[in-house]
Parts: sequence; C-alpha cells; structure tokens
Amino acid sequence: MFNQLKSKVKQQLRGLLLSLADKLDSDRPTTSAVKAEKPRRSRRRRRRRQNKEQNQNIFTQTLVTPLQKIAAVRHGRRFWLFLGMGVGVSSGAITLGYGVYQIETSITESVEDILVYARPETLTIEAADGEILQQIGPVTHEKLKIWQIPDTVQQAFIASEDSRFKNHRGVDIQGIIRAAFSNVQAGEVVEGGSTITQQLARIVFLNQERSFTRKFKEMRLAQKIENNFSKQQILERYLNLVYLGSGAYGVADAAWVYFSKPIEDLTISEAAMLAGIVPAPSVYSPLENKEAAEKQRDLVLKRMAEEELISQTQLDNALASPLTLNPSQPKRFARKAPYFTDYIQQELPKYLSDEIIKAGGITVETTLNSLWQVAAEDAIDNAIRYGRWQGYKQASLTAVDPRNGQIKVMVGGNDYENHQYNRVTQAKRQPGSTFKAFVYTTAIAAGFSPYRTFTDAPYIVDGYRPENYGDKYSGGQVSLRQALASSLNVVAVQTLVKVGWNPIINIAQRMGIQSELKPTYSLALGAWEVTLLELTNAYATLANEGVYQEAHGISRILDRHGNVLYQAKPDTLQAIDANTTNIMTWMLRGVVTSGTGTPARLGRRPVAGKTGTSDKARDLWFVGYIPQLTAGVWLGNDNNKPTWGASTTAARVWGEFMKEATEDMDIEAFPELPRLDGRKGSIKAEPLKPKKAYYQRVAPPETETPPQARRTTGRRYSRRSSRTAQRSTPSRQRTASRSPSPSRTTTAAPKPNPTPVEPAAPSPAPEVANVAPPAPPAARKTE
Repeated sequence: MFNQLKSKVKQQLRGLLLSLADKLDSDRPTTSAVKAEKPRRSRRRRRRRQNKEQNQNIFTQTLVTPLQKIAAVRHGRRFWLFLGMGVGVSSGAITLGYGVYQIETSITESVEDILVYARPETLTIEAADGEILQQIGPVTHEKLKIWQIPDTVQQAFIASEDSRFKNHRGVDIQGIIRAAFSNVQAGEVVEGGSTITQQLARIVFLNQERSFTRKFKEMRLAQKIENNFSKQQILERYLNLVYLGSGAYGVADAAWVYFSKPIEDLTISEAAMLAGIVPAPSVYSPLENKEAAEKQRDLVLKRMAEEELISQTQLDNALASPLTLNPSQPKRFARKAPYFTDYIQQELPKYLSDEIIKAGGITVETTLNSLWQVAAEDAIDNAIRYGRWQGYKQASLTAVDPRNGQIKVMVGGNDYENHQYNRVTQAKRQPGSTFKAFVYTTAIAAGFSPYRTFTDAPYIVDGYRPENYGDKYSGGQVSLRQALASSLNVVAVQTLVKVGWNPIINIAQRMGIQSELKPTYSLALGAWEVTLLELTNAYATLANEGVYQEAHGISRILDRHGNVLYQAKPDTLQAIDANTTNIMTWMLRGVVTSGTGTPARLGRRPVAGKTGTSDKARDLWFVGYIPQLTAGVWLGNDNNKPTWGASTTAARVWGEFMKEATEDMDIEAFPELPRLDGRKGSIKAEPLKPKKAYYQRVAPPETETPPQARRTTGRRYSRRSSRTAQRSTPSRQRTASRSPSPSRTTTAAPKPNPTPVEPAAPSPAPEVANVAPPAPPAARKTE
C-alpha cells in the first residue's frame, strides 16, 4: 500500500510543480522580442540537453526540471505566493506519507490471533475430563458459538454499536460522519464512530489510548480482519470478548452476572440493556448505576426499532417493562477442588517461566478425577462429623493412580475459606505404624520369610523401650505377617535391629518418601514426619509391583494457540523387586481382612493397607490400595493436640471414599503370592549391634489374687537378669520416664544373628554407624 501511495504523491507533486511553472511562465509579461527570444532559445537548448540525459538521472526528470523551470521565472509576486503554497503542500504530503509509512510498518500483529486471543495473566485449570476447576484473571468463562447466541442479542449489539456492520469492510465512513453529527447536535459524545470490527481490533491488539496513531492502527487492523474472516466469525469473537462491567467478559457471562440466567432466556429488554453497557461499562453497569443503565437500554431499544429489528409493539412493551436484576457472582470466580488448584499453581513455575505465565492464555490440564473428588470431599465431611466425638477437627485425603503417578483426588481440609493450609502436601506428621510397611518391606527384600518369628514381649534396646498398643503382649512367638496385621510395635523394632536402619531408610526413599529420615530405633514406629502425599505415593509403589512413579497433578500445559508447553513424562524407578512387593501386598491384605484395618473392606474386592496412630493418638492414619488406586487418609488437629480417636476411623473414611470411587471399576486381583521356600533376598541386611538388648518376660496372672490386689492391666511381669538367675526389680528404660514394675523379670535378648541371605550389592544409603544414637521422642503407644 505504501509503495502505491508514494508513487501517487510523487506524480502529483511533479504535476503540481510543472503546472505551477507553466502558469507563472504564461503570466509573466514580455518586455521585448529580443529579450524573449533568448530565454526561448535557452529553454530549447536546455530541453535538448535534458532529453539526452533522460535515461541517466531519474531524479533530474522528476524533480529538478520543474524546479529549474520555476527558477527561470525570477520576477513577480505570484511566483513567490505559488512557490510557498507548493512547498507547503508538498511538505505536508511528504510528512503525511512518512507518518502513514511509519504506522503501517509498526503493525506487526497477526490478525489470526483474534481466534485464540486471551487477556494477559489469564490461567485456566481443568480436570482430567475437561471440567473447569479454576479460572484466574479477566477470562471469558463461557464461550459460545454464533449459533448459540440468540438473534435478539446479536441485533441489539449491532443496532447499538454498528448498524452498518454487514455493509462495510471494517471502517464505516458514513458511520463516522453520522456519529460526529449526532455528537455535535447533542453537545456531548452520544455515539461512537468505531465499528464492531474496530472494537474487536482494539480489544485484541491495542489499548484505550486516545491518539491518531492508535486510531489509524485500529482502522488498518479492522480492514485486515475483514479481509481474513467472515462477518459471523467477527461477531462471534466480539460478543465473547467484549467487557460488560461488573467482572463480566462476554455476553454469556453478563447474562449470568446480571440476571442469573442462560443467554437463551434473555428478553428483548435484557438484551438491549447488555448492549447499552458497552460504551462505558463502569458507568452503565446496572449494579453501579441502575438509572443510567435503564436510560441506555431505552436508547438501544429505539435504535432497534429504527432499524426495523423489532416491531412497535415490542418496543412499547420493552420500554414499559421494569429493569429487574438478579445478580450472581461471575462464574469464573467459582472454584472446585481449591486445595488441588493451589497445589497446581505452586507447581506451575517448575515448568513455565514468569514471562510466559504473565503473558496469559495458559491452560493447565490436570490429572484430577472430578467425580472422585466430590466423593472424597463428602468422605472428609463425614470424617469431621466423626471427629466431634473423637477429639479431632481436621482431616485430609488423597488418591494416586499407582500405574502412572497421577493424583486423582486431593482434599487438604474441610474449610478452605478459613484454612488454606493443605494437609496433603504441607503438613508433616508422624506416620505411626503406617511406616512399618517400609520396615517389613526391607526385611522381606533382605530374604526374611513372612513366617519368621519374633518374641512379643516388652523389649528394651540401648535404653529405648517401645510399647505395643495398650501395653499388651502375648509373651509368645509371632510371625512377621501376624505382627504386621496386629501392629505389634516390639516386633517392628526387633525387625529393624535385625535388618538395620540404613537399608530401611534407603528403601523408603526409593519408594517415594522425600522427607528426612534419621537412623534411630524409633524409626520403626514412624517417629520422623512425612506428608500424606509422599506416604500415599510410597504405598503406590507397592501397588505397582515395586515400580515408583512420582506423584504429579499436571498432565499438559497449553498456550493460547494450543501448543504444548509441557507434557508430563515422569521417570520410573524399580525401587524394589516385584516378588518382595507381592509378598508385602499379601501381608497387608491380612491387615484389612483380620487386623486393624477391617473397616476398609470393600466386599469381594481385594484391599491391602495399614493403619497408624502416633503418640497419644495425635495422628490417625490409614493408607491402602487396590491394583488400580492408592489412597491415604489422615485425621488429627493442626495444633498437634491429642485425640481420643482410633485409626480404625481413618480406615472407615477410606472405605467410604473407595466405595464411591470403585462403583464402576472392574474388580482386579493382586498378583499371586510367589514361592517362599528357598527364596533369596534382593538386598543385603545390615544388622545393628546394640550395646544392650533384653526382653521382659511375661508371666501368667495369678489366679488366686484377691480382687483388691489385682493389677488393672491383668498381667504380671517378672524381671530376670541375663547373667544370673537371681530376681531383681530395676526400673524399666524407656523413651519417656515410667514408674518401675516390680513384678516383671527380664532376660537378655539374643544377639542379632540374621538368617544368611544371598549377598547382593546394597542400594546407596546414608553412611550411618550401626551403634544406636540417643533415641528421639517416639510414638510409643502406637498401633
């Protein structure tokens, strides 16, 4: 375009100068024939010379020759007048042409962007099924196709903003003149000259700056848009993007904000009111100024009648109808799964730069199952009701697909409006007996048989004394499988001594525990804090036959054009061998079928899991799995206040959620139990060497003890020295002080002598001495 304009300017300038020279030449009076002949002869020679040089200097042909002709005329006032006018006109034309050129070259935007435009700093988070969980920024929540927008709404906006919309090609000169005349008549701005296409160009590419440059760019962009898109496409995008006040972007959102109804239910009066908001949304919003909004509505209705879009009867009825509002909050402010969407926003900077995020138009496709999420929220609501009688006020639940690590559910609490603290990802609590799964997994991986027995009796090792739940002991031998099902603490600590804490820490970390774990005897009972998400993720490794898949909530991230900015491809790790996990799953199934986790049963569907309770029941846990899904539940108080509940409540909440989640899910069996005879370990045990370890023998209760002398526990203990047979009554050594029990006897525990296993290269673990450091406070009376 600029090249054509430049050529025309040159031609007009040259013609103007030549005509001016000829005019001055003809008007100049001749004083004598002799004097006139010399200039004519001079001009003829000059012209012949110029003809010879015609092909050599184009600049001389187009500009110098006319100037030379003018220079030949040296007298007269007209000369100077016309010369000044010519120079002024030519300078203005050159300046105008250069300005147009500068503006034209500054338009670098691609008009194709109108189809995918999104305002800056906008973000949409979607569930796995495409349901919108949260929208951030000035985004249009409900986008409609043109055929979904009623004709009445389309006609109202066309009549109000651009009555010749279907006749112009982006810029309406008639409309500009008409608007100027109307504004002069009214003495104020009552009508704009911008077409709907120009307004769309301004929304997508420009701002509200008032300048000639911006206006010219707007007009040129509108022309380009018209050349590339149909009228229907232009109108559709405009009606979806136009701001209509009170936080409403697009006609569908505005229908909800002002009338709480879908757009197809709008009346003529209501459609006209929406169209009347466009010139000044902050002024004409009916929620801000109802009187001004009604005045604008009436103006739009009259224009619709003038354009014969509605009848006189319809006009009269609409004008007579009151402006009735039923406001609602914009749908884009509504949130679902708020703890999960907060987690997604925290994860986003790991994959996108701040610049990309601020540019807006980002869509995050997540792994969340929206139906399961509702079931999980209902289960947590029930859990809080149970807590009224059990002394806890908070609860959380999460679920992970063990086959790919996708987070399917996340409920970080029950009152997001007042407590945004996410107890799934942020709260670190003692896992209690749920950590025993890692102790026994390590033992099985080291070659221990699930039928290997240990003594169920009070056990003291280097001054640390764990206690079974309720301080109850059978005094006999129990297998690892039975100890896990009954959650016997003393057997878990004895197993740690036989296996070593280094291998246990290493296996737990490989399975998904990311929090710090320290080598202490209390490690066996879950003394070191973890989050619910990492604990659930680690159990998912058992469900996935030893393959660790890092838990994640983002599947893909797309830009406004639909380009993939990030695609989840989590790394996999064979944390432990499949045989070990299959044995552990078989053992954990016993917890649910006949142990502490029976409330988590799901009918004929096989379930494996483990309960856990920390010291003084401060934390109540259940983490369990089926082949397709792993879920974890935590109950407790944010201030770490003790409860009087039990982990069976957590198992019950888990069961309530899983019943809903598995309603339409096929029943799958766990892998078969591998052969146990002759099995060799896949890792090497690193037994500890305690300085002192012994049991307290359990004695049967005396049958003829008078009732008033009977102990409340129903058990009597005697303590026997490991070196002599003499009886003595020293104080028990415990993590916390405890009064001595004179009726207990002790025997020295046998030195650790683990069953030989096939040597194997152990996985890297922290370098820790096998001499026990002082034990930290532990969950002594846990399950």
